[in-house]
Amino acid sequence: MKSVILFLLFFAPIALVACDQEQAGAKVGVQDISRDEFVSNPPRDAIILDVRTQKEFDAGHIPQAILIPYDELSSRVSELGSETDRPIVVYCKSGRRAGIASTTLTEAGFTRILHLEGDMDGWRESGLPID
Repeated sequence: MKSVILFLLFFAPIALVACDQEQAGAKVGVQDISRDEFVSNPPRDAIILDVRTQKEFDAGHIPQAILIPYDELSSRVSELGSETDRPIVVYCKSGRRAGIASTTLTEAGFTRILHLEGDMDGWRESGLPID
């Protein structure tokens, strides 16, 4: 019984801190935005960030998107400006690289990161315009 009490006394505070950090992260975290919502009601003054490769970008991208490949983002994040509350809509081909880029953006202090649901694959499948 004594070992159970000691176990709870030690691990309960750690669990509470982890929950607090997770909830704090949710306030700043990444939200999804559907293609329909993005097209019909785009976030005002949003940066549309394509994190694919130059070759993929050249083969077609969402109009007005800028390219910063996900593996270059940490060294080029200053290109997004200093307004960390400006919305950034991030996408890649299918979602994996956008997730990595979103983490990089969060760590850089950006607070309004929107992941485009379906990414470029979904955009193409929906027949939406491509530059």
